[in-house]
Amino acid sequence: MAPLSRRVVALGGGHGLHASLSALRRVVDDLTAVVTVADNGGSSGRLRSEFGVLPPGDLRMALAALCGDDAWGRTWERAVQHRFAGEGEMAGHVVGNLLIVGLWELFPDPVEGLRWMGELLGAQGRVLPMALTPMDITADIRGLDPADPTALTTVRGQVEVASTDGVVSAVRLDPVDPPACPAAVAAIHDADWVVLGPGSWYTSVIPHLLVPDLRRALADTDARVLVNLNLAAQQGETAGYGPEDHLAALHEHAPGLRVDTVLADPSSVADPDQLAGAVASWGADLVLADVARGDGTPRHDAARLASAYLQILADETPGQATSTAEADGRG
Repeated sequence: MAPLSRRVVALGGGHGLHASLSALRRVVDDLTAVVTVADNGGSSGRLRSEFGVLPPGDLRMALAALCGDDAWGRTWERAVQHRFAGEGEMAGHVVGNLLIVGLWELFPDPVEGLRWMGELLGAQGRVLPMALTPMDITADIRGLDPADPTALTTVRGQVEVASTDGVVSAVRLDPVDPPACPAAVAAIHDADWVVLGPGSWYTSVIPHLLVPDLRRALADTDARVLVNLNLAAQQGETAGYGPEDHLAALHEHAPGLRVDTVLADPSSVADPDQLAGAVASWGADLVLADVARGDGTPRHDAARLASAYLQILADETPGQATSTAEADGRG
């Protein structure tokens, strides 16, 4: 089947965006990833600190997801994801991170460097940073003070927020008004669909809504917005969250966000009627589809997710998506 003629922009970062892009590249012919740039850990954090560049890790993962299924694509996907072993200075660095930073030294425009990286990989789509300067995430965390479990503690850094033992109450960006990538803003304005999630909710998904220019673009675009919910709560960031709580967190951080469709896997929904009510309160449609791997891990299956996306994105009439568990094509 030929890919749908749709301009789709996917927002996120890390493993969640990788899963979404791996599915979307199979079903649409114009795909752009807009990627969070707040990582402060691992290879990305080291390169960010040493060279003063955007953290490349989430950008690399998005590029890897866009590699094709031929020998070239499979080989380069493995190569850019390869992490050096050993105990020396190179230990823990990822090949793709080093390639991206090297290209940024040749092409100071981050977008141009990423374009050349995509050309090398034969990427089926393009990858853009959500902003042009590195940033940090700070969060108000409840439950870290044994003497006062209700007290809020400020935690700084993506890694620190993602691994907190408390409960995230709210997140912010530092700086609070980072310069958005102009190409990312333009892509959202020109899109037919914008896909938000899945991924680490407070450190990969919500940060896009905190960049003022991106938030305005989402408000102004004629594109329809699809929220792809996580398959499970994430230890640390969203421990104890159900699907309705994920939607509530989006609303709290971006009250004006318009959502047209919400996608969820039935296995992650304890009360379908309750979720349907929460989705309807947004004026959105709920699509229930079997998109999980089904191996006991909270990971999306690329083929099943592609089938669900195909059903949703093929619909050209707003308001016609329906609640179904058949979007994976298995009836």
